[in-house]
Amino acid sequence: MERQDEVTELLADVRKGDPRAIEKLMPMVYDELRRLAAYHMQSERPDHTLQATALVHEVYLRLAGPDARSWLDRAHFFATAAQVMRNLLVDHARARQRVKRAGGHLVRLEDAPTLAVRDDENLLAIHDALDRLSKTAPRHARIVELRYFAGLSVEEAAVVLGISDRTVRREWQMAKAWLYNEVQS
Repeated sequence: MERQDEVTELLADVRKGDPRAIEKLMPMVYDELRRLAAYHMQSERPDHTLQATALVHEVYLRLAGPDARSWLDRAHFFATAAQVMRNLLVDHARARQRVKRAGGHLVRLEDAPTLAVRDDENLLAIHDALDRLSKTAPRHARIVELRYFAGLSVEEAAVVLGISDRTVRREWQMAKAWLYNEVQS
């Protein structure tokens, strides 16, 4: 808990414009970013050319760059990092797959708080479906990003969104069902 508080303090220093704060922050969060990247990479195809370490370094460059964001707290920082990871993985998948997806790809939604993504086509299908969901139910889409891509717990997602744990659980279940239905068709 002490380390989490220290991360939150460093994030506040980043917001205040302390240029050394981001340099102190990244070594503290690197292991967790690496764990998050490894988590995402394990659900990618075995011959994926992007490695978890490269993914973390690219996320770092985007987060620490000149457009460094004003993160509210640790959960918000990791939610942003997860969103950047998602975008990087989708960009990588698109680069590898120039031919438009033919549709009808099965993506299983497991009972665990993850979506099964086994290849570029499935990742792109989920990404496209998530974009459609964000137009009709933005909070549901945000919950998917926080739970799946950021790996946040129900409680952490609730804090980031400013809603109850119960609401996160309910909307997470609805979002998973909607995505499953959308990607199956």
